[in-house]
Amino acid sequence: MAELESTAERVREAVREKYAAAARAGDGCCSPADGAGACGAALYGHSEAQDAPEAALAASLGCGVPTGVADLHDGETVLDLGSGAGADVLISARRVAPSGRAIGLDMTDEMLELARANAAEAGVENAAFVKGYLEELPLEDASVDVVISNCVINLSADKTRTLAEAARVLRPGGRLAISDVVADPNLDAQTKADMAAWTGCIAGALTEAEFRAALQAAGLGEIEIRPTHRVHERASAAIIRARKPGD
Repeated sequence: MAELESTAERVREAVREKYAAAARAGDGCCSPADGAGACGAALYGHSEAQDAPEAALAASLGCGVPTGVADLHDGETVLDLGSGAGADVLISARRVAPSGRAIGLDMTDEMLELARANAAEAGVENAAFVKGYLEELPLEDASVDVVISNCVINLSADKTRTLAEAARVLRPGGRLAISDVVADPNLDAQTKADMAAWTGCIAGALTEAEFRAALQAAGLGEIEIRPTHRVHERASAAIIRARKPGD
């Protein structure tokens, strides 16, 4: 158990250091050195770009656009796991306005500071940013309608617990709509063990079968996993959707 906790903490610190540096630089993380394909601000279309400041989009670390498939509506409460510079939170906040709200969760102080500054610049008042861990969400049971995330679940050292936490905070009938990296079944052991690749979103990725099993274990149904584009020679970005059963 102690060894598992040590591994989880090493992963968390490696991720925190890289993303704090990205926040200070104001740059996205996806570069040829990360082995990544299309990612970050390049993935956002015109409509999304209108709903978030240029600085928030420029610092995007994602591999997709979860707000494009979340089907958000006025009055809903949205939670973004690993919200980074806040682009997806601000887009969500505008789409659930005027009576809904969007919450961004991140563990990195530098990212939270950047996200709050971006929200202020955009004049978005129905968005909030809170500090916390994916595996220990500081929200009440059944308190949100939609959980989104953009290339973050793969960075957790305990994805089963992270997805269980996402299911816990969803209201009955609530939706999960995330972009993430899905590994090919033959991802080699050396890449999986490489911490630099982990923070680049590759080594920590689940296979499609593993992701589906983890979602089912969390109690989620109506699971859809749809690869969108390659981000590595042995991994793809994917849209992943699921729903919490209703009462």
